[in-house]
Amino acid sequence: QVQLVESGGGLVQAGGSLRLSCAASGRTFSSYAMGWFRQVPGKERDFVAAIQWYSLYTRYADNVKGRFTISRDIAKNTLYLQMNSLKPEDTAVYYCAAGPVRRGTVPTESADFGSWGQGTQVTVSS
Repeated sequence: QVQLVESGGGLVQAGGSLRLSCAASGRTFSSYAMGWFRQVPGKERDFVAAIQWYSLYTRYADNVKGRFTISRDIAKNTLYLQMNSLKPEDTAVYYCAAGPVRRGTVPTESADFGSWGQGTQVTVSS
């Protein structure tokens, strides 16, 4: 059973940076992709970024390209999201997700990820 635990959220001023972490356990992730989604109250959960665990394949939402970087530490089984140049519209609860994928693919739909963390709040003040 996959377990995902996020950390690193908090309050930051616009233009600042945060790094989110997601500690993963419960299985080996060689055939998995992992990703970050975010959600604000009353709206759907939106894709942010994803990475195939054992490759360099990554995908980003257009509104975070050039500002956010997804990465993972295989030895630590930890996923990261480095967020720079943060904007107030980045305020949301950020969720870590994991799911099995075909080799060479990186999903962006929440339905493709079967395991989720509990979320961590990111608040960007103007």
